[in-house]
Amino acid sequence: MKGKGLQRPISIKDIARAVGVSHPTVSRALHGSPLVHPETAMQIRRKADELGYKASMVARSLVTRKTQTIGLVVTTIADPFYGEIVSGVEEVTTERGYSVILANCQIDPQREISVVRSLQERRVDGILVAASRVGDFYLSLMSEMEVPIVVINNQHDGEFVYSVSIDDHGGAERATNHLIELGHKKIAYIGDPPGCRTDADRLAGYKSAHAAAGLPVRSEYLAQGDGLPSRGFDCAKKLLSLPDRPTGIFCYNDMTLLGALRAAADCGLSVPADLSLVGFDDLFFAQYLEPAITTIRQPKREMGRQATELLFALLNDETPEKKNLVEGELVVRSSTAPPR
Repeated sequence: MKGKGLQRPISIKDIARAVGVSHPTVSRALHGSPLVHPETAMQIRRKADELGYKASMVARSLVTRKTQTIGLVVTTIADPFYGEIVSGVEEVTTERGYSVILANCQIDPQREISVVRSLQERRVDGILVAASRVGDFYLSLMSEMEVPIVVINNQHDGEFVYSVSIDDHGGAERATNHLIELGHKKIAYIGDPPGCRTDADRLAGYKSAHAAAGLPVRSEYLAQGDGLPSRGFDCAKKLLSLPDRPTGIFCYNDMTLLGALRAAADCGLSVPADLSLVGFDDLFFAQYLEPAITTIRQPKREMGRQATELLFALLNDETPEKKNLVEGELVVRSSTAPPR
């Protein structure tokens, strides 16, 4: 006895029988071939809609050599910074009928290369890499893989052929100037590990603001973090234990600032009465902390959108700008105030 099972999907052969043409003719019409008479093509497309025909992604990829899929590599899915980037990427891919494969590389350059190669082996049409630790290596890798790659906030010290990045130098200068304009003269910086381009640019912006204000950059006020709260806590504790402690700290990112905020409390200091803190990124929690965080806002969703549009431009054989910089916005909240 036959079961009622699910109805099988409509095929090209079903449309061919209904219209009275060959199934190769149907295939050509659905792919916009000029070899099919316009009236016949219109009749075939109308019948396909009536029957509820859905093109097979596998079959379509065999014909077009495209999988309608984009690969997206992030350093870690645990960092809330990447959530908004992913949203921006998905907005554009959804508009264009594409899917996204998300992978993470755990801040490991070798793993990043391995993940990118595995995405290429899965025949994605293009790849986006957020906060790449490999950078200009992709110049040779792209020609070898024949897959376009766009980097978002390239962390490597070299230049990359196609990228969308925040203006780290300008943002850091803006953050440090904010503290200087409030009257702070003893300002520390908790950065990221050496070799990270964004850290080098943010440190340069911090130094540039000091130079413009005629303030010295004190080596004891420079600390090496890792972008995470635990290291931010350790660095801030050491800075706040100095005989002549800083009255303000500019943190590499908001995650680092979380640790610095806890360190201030452990040292019995009030933020911002005793210590002003400025972050970078404007992550979702920044406005909900007590005190709410003053920070440099990265337009993360827009950066995801821009990078994806850039990738589609490459897929369409266009010649877009190679390096695209976006401005960060200073968002002043209650974690900063004039020094005592």
